[in-house]
Amino acid sequence: MSDAHNALITRFYQAFQRLDAEAMAACYTDDVVFSDPAFGELRGRDAGDMWRMLTTRAKDFSLTFDNVRSDERTGGAHWVATYLFSQTGNTVVNDIQARFVFRDGKICEHHDSFDLWRWSRQALGTKGLLLGWTPLVRNAVRAQALKGLKAFQASR
Repeated sequence: MSDAHNALITRFYQAFQRLDAEAMAACYTDDVVFSDPAFGELRGRDAGDMWRMLTTRAKDFSLTFDNVRSDERTGGAHWVATYLFSQTGNTVVNDIQARFVFRDGKICEHHDSFDLWRWSRQALGTKGLLLGWTPLVRNAVRAQALKGLKAFQASR
């Protein structure tokens, strides 16, 4: 089963490299749980819509991934996304560790972890450098990310 799960993870990131959010969402169960430091926890369609929004807005985007591994129930990968952060025009290189849980040949949980302070220093510049480690900025980043997702969903 780990070969099938490795192939699923690889298919997910290859779709991401092509900015193909529909192929990415097809790797998820309908009730998937996604989490990361920027969006917090998203469930079901919201997770797929997050990828739809991010791939639609991607500028100067590239992605690499490696260390794909899995067993019958869980898996992981390392990936690095490089892109232009639209709100500031700054280039971000985000280094991410992903953990997965599988059910019925699909991803039912996807948890990305990365250093939000490092991300905020790149994305937000001086504000991120000085305040990116604080709960105030962390909460503001999450609120802005969720606001963007809701606006994206409303426009579809």
